[in-house]
Amino acid sequence: MGPWFCFFTALLLVETQSCPEICNCVAKKKYGRHIADCSYRDLRAVPLGLPFNATTLTLSVNHISSLQEDSFADVVDLQALWLSHNEISTVAQGTFASLVQLRAIDLSHNRIAVFPWGDLVNLTALQQLKLSSNRLEKVPPEAFRTLRDLRSLWLNDNRISVLAGGTFSSLPLLSQLQINHNPFNCSCKVWGLKRWLEETPVSIPERDSITCAAPDNLKGSILGRPLKLDCMLPSIQLAYHSSLGNSVLHDELTLRLHCSAMGRPPPEIQWKIQTSTREVVINGPNVGEGGNWLAAGSFEQRILVFKNGSMAILEFSKADEGIYTCQALNDVGSREASVNVALAGSKKPAGDIIRNNIQASKPQTEPCEKEESPKSEDKFVVIYLTPVAPMTSNEGATLWEPQAWAGVLLLPLLTLYG
Repeated sequence: MGPWFCFFTALLLVETQSCPEICNCVAKKKYGRHIADCSYRDLRAVPLGLPFNATTLTLSVNHISSLQEDSFADVVDLQALWLSHNEISTVAQGTFASLVQLRAIDLSHNRIAVFPWGDLVNLTALQQLKLSSNRLEKVPPEAFRTLRDLRSLWLNDNRISVLAGGTFSSLPLLSQLQINHNPFNCSCKVWGLKRWLEETPVSIPERDSITCAAPDNLKGSILGRPLKLDCMLPSIQLAYHSSLGNSVLHDELTLRLHCSAMGRPPPEIQWKIQTSTREVVINGPNVGEGGNWLAAGSFEQRILVFKNGSMAILEFSKADEGIYTCQALNDVGSREASVNVALAGSKKPAGDIIRNNIQASKPQTEPCEKEESPKSEDKFVVIYLTPVAPMTSNEGATLWEPQAWAGVLLLPLLTLYG
């Protein structure tokens, strides 16, 4: 048996990759496609032995009930995957993560309630995604953030009650979106979606079927049309706060800030602290009524956050200089205000932090300074404040956001007694 015979035999084997007996495998060399058609085969699971060079795999109209992490491990070159009209209820995390060349996937008409959204991060070539007619209840706002090439997205006929307004904002090529026949709860949680639907140029079929299922007074209302929602983005004001009521504080130097926030629904307050050596985020109060501690903080146990929006840093020192940010969040969105805080007498107050904050380091207007002659026993904190100004929404709600022109206002020195 000569070497040429062996060579041509091996070449023939490469050209005729293995194919499950129950499937029909066809190579269309002119188009560079290798199709494995396993539809209408009464399959209960993804078959083994699929050709590794398959570019299209059709498994539609079967009885497949679950997809495992390794279900498509042997066909990583897939560009199209059709799985519609099965009985799929379980999709394991990682099922699609390795299929980085996928351009189209159809999972419509199944029973999927929980989808591995994290798998989509790797599918940057995806252009079409069909998840219609399933049992999906939630779609994370960041689910599609890496799908820059996505053109067509089908989420209709599911059980989705809320979609954040920014869910589709990262899809520059999106041309068709179907979200009709979902039981939307037309509370403030869909305020952003409503605004997006009113403004987007994306084709959205059956707009009149994008309706509210709740609350009762809006049931049946069309979400993409003028709809009065009693919602308001948070307004926020951050200021020095000289008193914390009956709370007992230490006798050392204490920084006290107060964050006032309003909105509908009432916003929650989050504090963020950035110094030259650390970043800390505090969600909600850690001090109860009357100054009782609810939990010890991780920031040297010196951060006190109260239910009324006040925050105190006990024994404030140069190491604590930095940017202090209050963020107010509700179902509509969020707004924040920041101050740069430094001890008076610092040659370069919070220098590293200020250089990293454009608004703080490059004011467009001269700060207003007030000269004072402090007593020798007084201690001071210098606060740089970024102001905010109101605007009005289309629905008459008052919105607040930092002004692009606003520089940094240097507040008068705040006297804190040690």
